[in-house]
Amino acid sequence: MENEIRRKPRILCLHSFRTSGRILQKMISRWPENVSGELDLVFAGAPFPAEGKSDVEGIYDPPYFEWFQSDKEFKEFYNFEECLNYLEDFMLKHGPFDGVLARFKLNNSGRRF
Repeated sequence: MENEIRRKPRILCLHSFRTSGRILQKMISRWPENVSGELDLVFAGAPFPAEGKSDVEGIYDPPYFEWFQSDKEFKEFYNFEECLNYLEDFMLKHGPFDGVLARFKLNNSGRRF
């Protein structure tokens, strides 16, 4: 047990609506090393280019991505099944994971789930 190498927890990191894995990685890079250095962070990028304005325009450079799309009223959603398949494939390829870190802004779409 003394010579056992401790494995860092492997964390799947999911970015918010119309941002990117690269942007989330930049945000997390501001965390103290004694926190981020204890984790094996794996950043997944959403599979679909953003179809609208991003809340981070002017703060972070594009490109921006979405996990799935919706109509303007956030009543109908598209490509959700494709998103789940994409995430499943990503987790099989890059996992296993010990946890998930997700940064989501709750707007009208978030309140419906």
